Amino acid sequence: MQMNISIRHGHVSDATQATIREKLEKLPRLYDRVSAIELTIDLEHRDQPAVDLKVSAKKHDDFVAVAQGENLLAAVDAVAEKMEQQLRKHKEKVQDRHRGVGHRE
Repeated sequence: MQMNISIRHGHVSDATQATIREKLEKLPRLYDRVSAIELTIDLEHRDQPAVDLKVSAKKHDDFVAVAQGENLLAAVDAVAEKMEQQLRKHKEKVQDRHRGVGHRE
């Protein structure tokens, strides 16, 4: 799986980037078809950093989540939580489709 972190309007320490990578590495455990994770951090407004997260999955359109927070790690936590919800919901939908749930006889 490929993971890319890009930063606009500033710099993030290597330690912080490692912490962010740890948080994002949990996403493929939720949905095994994840092929790439792309995180964009916008530090233009340092008091409200914006974070965009795009997850590419095989045989599906990209999943996208956006969040802002009081600090960078809070924004990353918020965007990761949103993405986890999207991946869980999609996985449940796929599993239900394979089980035949919701089909009338």
